[in-house]
Amino acid sequence: MSIIYKYFHTPLGKMMGAATDNGVCLFEFEYRKSLSKIQQRIQAALSMDYEEGEHPLLNQLENEAQEYFTGTRKIFDVPLQLIGTDFQKKVWKGLLDIPYGETRSYKKQSIYLGDIKAIRAVATANGQNGIAIIIPCHRVIGDNGSLVGYGGGLPKKKWLLEHEAKHSGKDLQTSLFE
Repeated sequence: MSIIYKYFHTPLGKMMGAATDNGVCLFEFEYRKSLSKIQQRIQAALSMDYEEGEHPLLNQLENEAQEYFTGTRKIFDVPLQLIGTDFQKKVWKGLLDIPYGETRSYKKQSIYLGDIKAIRAVATANGQNGIAIIIPCHRVIGDNGSLVGYGGGLPKKKWLLEHEAKHSGKDLQTSLFE
């Protein structure tokens, strides 16, 4: 068994998706600096090699991503295979609870996860997320509403937040401070 991957064209550039029969384990911007580290983490944890090809879950991912980028999909249904520590998985699952079109500060996310003192650990785990957009780490912002930290780059984070605000009917400036 292999980790099957393929590339997708999106309004934010080329993205790489990867999946096993257990779920999508990677969806990331082609030029993300830490992409190779994330790929290596997944490969080591699964003891599998990457192989370019087709997979039904990658087809589902591609369709759902297209719907997201047109503004018709707000929640992804494609099964996910989270590869990380128990803490990372807890943080990533917590990100899935941030509603489309809304944001949450790192502090509020830490409180939501049950430990206000874990702000830096939560931020680090956010940065190690390898399933961009679907696990919406772009929805976590600075305490003052500033756009801080995003593996895909702040221009992509800004684009994603503006896109979601537009398609949710929420004002981005208001949602930055919710």
